[in-house]
Amino acid sequence: MSLPHLTLAYWCVLAAALLPYMSAYIAKAGAFDLKDNNAPREWGTRQAGWRARAISAQANGFEGLPFFIGAVVIAHQLGAAQATLDMLALAYVVLRVIYIGVYIWGIGALRSAVWTLGFLANIAILFAGR
Repeated sequence: MSLPHLTLAYWCVLAAALLPYMSAYIAKAGAFDLKDNNAPREWGTRQAGWRARAISAQANGFEGLPFFIGAVVIAHQLGAAQATLDMLALAYVVLRVIYIGVYIWGIGALRSAVWTLGFLANIAILFAGR
């Protein structure tokens, strides 16, 4: 089996799609039992502190994912310079990783600033086409 030839930007789509699951794993690590799997959303509503913030980071990751995927696909279709597109997509993923960290740590102002930078990177991707 060989991996398909994907641009770095497309690999970033995969990475961005996996990040919400990473947030959920962080929230559940060491506190989620097999019995909790019967009602995982109820378990989530009972969480507080950093676990609750990790769950919120998961939700935000899923909320932002369609825009990122769409922007990358549109930029490819419009013939964006590949190096520029790759750099912006990678910046978006790195910013999302930072976002998850500062969200979990509870640093609200920095979280909002990082979210804004990621959103601006997404807009730049959308308009990167020629």
